[in-house]
Amino acid sequence: MKRVSCIDIGTNTALLLIADLEPESGTINPVYHKQTIVRLGKNVDADKIIDQAALQRLIDCLSDYRRISDEHNAEEIIAAGTSALRDAKNHFEVINGVAKETGISIRCITGQEEAELTFFGAVAGMSNIPALFTVIDIGGGSTEISIGSTTALEKSVSLNIGSVRLTERFFTTLPPPQQELAAAKKSINELLTSSMLPFFAARKHVYGVAGTLTTIAQVSQGLKHFDAHKVHNYPLSFQEVHNFLEKLKESNLEQIILLGIPDGRADVITMGTLILHQFMRLLGVEEIRVSIQGLRFGLAQKALLRLQGNI
Repeated sequence: MKRVSCIDIGTNTALLLIADLEPESGTINPVYHKQTIVRLGKNVDADKIIDQAALQRLIDCLSDYRRISDEHNAEEIIAAGTSALRDAKNHFEVINGVAKETGISIRCITGQEEAELTFFGAVAGMSNIPALFTVIDIGGGSTEISIGSTTALEKSVSLNIGSVRLTERFFTTLPPPQQELAAAKKSINELLTSSMLPFFAARKHVYGVAGTLTTIAQVSQGLKHFDAHKVHNYPLSFQEVHNFLEKLKESNLEQIILLGIPDGRADVITMGTLILHQFMRLLGVEEIRVSIQGLRFGLAQKALLRLQGNI
C-alpha cells in the first residue's frame, strides 16, 4: 500500500485528494478531500500572466495542502497544473515560486493529458460503466470532452471555453444583458459544433465532472450545502440544467449566493451552466451522470499503475 496526495490546480479551484493505493487489488481508497477556490486564472485570458496576488493565493493553498498531506503521512505529493498555468507566460516563475515556498513540484500538463487523466478518473471505482461513454469536464479556463471505454481513450478535445475565461471575456455584470449572453452563446456554439461529431456515438452515456456540474447537481436537489454522497452519480437531466440556466439569467450575484453557491464560484456559475446547456442541447444529451471525481483521481490511478509496474 502507498498513500499519495494528488492535487489538481485548476483555473478557479485547487483540489486535494489523499488516497491509499492498493496495487494487489488495484483499488484507490480515498482518505481525505479538500477544495479551495484560488482563482489562479484571474485575468489570465486577457493578460496571459498569473499576477502576484494569485500566486500568493496558490502558495497559501498549497502550504495548507502540504501540511495536511504531512499530517496524513502521505508518501508522495503529485500536483498538476491545467489551463491557467498552460496559458500564463510566466508559468515557470509560478512553478518555481511554489516549489521554493512549499516544496511541492507542479507539473504543467497539456490539454490532451488533462482530458485523458480526467476521463479515467471520472469513472474510477464506479460500477455498471457502459462499453462506450463520454466525459465532459467544464473547468475555469477550458473544457475537455473525451470518448472511449474503461480500457482505452478513443478521442478527446480540449477547448478554450471555461467558466472563468468566458465570464471575463463576455459578462460585465450579473445578470448579464441579453446581448452579452447572445455573444457568449454564439462563441460557445462555434467551438462546440466544430468538435462535436466524434462524441455522438456515446451521447446516451455521458459523465460530467468539476465544479459547474457538481454545483448544479447540488442545487437541483435543493441542497444548500455540498453533499458528496448525494451529488456523486446523480442523474442530471437537460431539463434541470435548462431550468437552472433560466433562473441564473435573471439573478444577480447576491441572489446566486443565496441559492447555496459559494462565493468564488457564484460569479462564474452562469457561464459554466451556459456551456453545459449548449453542450447537452447540441449533442442531444438528455441526462448526465455527475461524478465528484476527475483529474486528481486520474493522477491517483496513474500512480497506482506505476506502483503495479504497468507503466
